Amino acid sequence: MSDVNPTRSVVVEMKDERRAMHEGYVFLDEKCLLLAGEILAELGRHAGFRRAFIAANGTALAALRAAVLRHGVEGLQVYPRADLAPMQIRSRTRSLMGVRLQEAALDGAAQPSPTAIERSPEGEACRRAFAAVVAAAVPLAAASGNLERLSLEYRRSVRRARALQDVMLPELDRSIADIESRLEELEQEDAVWMRSAARGNTPCSDRAGGRMAR
Repeated sequence: MSDVNPTRSVVVEMKDERRAMHEGYVFLDEKCLLLAGEILAELGRHAGFRRAFIAANGTALAALRAAVLRHGVEGLQVYPRADLAPMQIRSRTRSLMGVRLQEAALDGAAQPSPTAIERSPEGEACRRAFAAVVAAAVPLAAASGNLERLSLEYRRSVRRARALQDVMLPELDRSIADIESRLEELEQEDAVWMRSAARGNTPCSDRAGGRMAR
């Protein structure tokens, strides 16, 4: 039972509050739908990036085996390293319902460092293959980050929507119904008292005393 004083103005205020809560719930519900749709789309992009990464990694492992057979482990350790300076990460940021989303790619190509050591086709193929792995990892990492942020915001929005729908709105409905019921009882008492007073059966002092007692 609500402890507030049962008046019509209180009921109006509580109904306004309920209307605002319901609008908040509708907004959160629509937000969850939008986030869920974006999660599905991002999962599709992530799956494509993951397939490309796995394929590049498989190619790199095959190239590594060929390079080891040609140079040996020690020889491959001193093989000219790739110069990654020409490679730059290009990113684009957008926002969905306050969630920051990124698209990233690696521009440029790795170049072999100048060295006196003789290069081989197997070594060059291994260098290019692992550079391709790095390039494939960039968009995959961006998509993974997007999924993490989207999932976090989705779970947070679902919890808030459920709290409004299952806890706050029902409690407010019960409070409004309780106050309206008490107001109705008071109005019925007033009507009975007025009819009795009209017949001269209920003194005004008794009615006033009853009001004070309540």
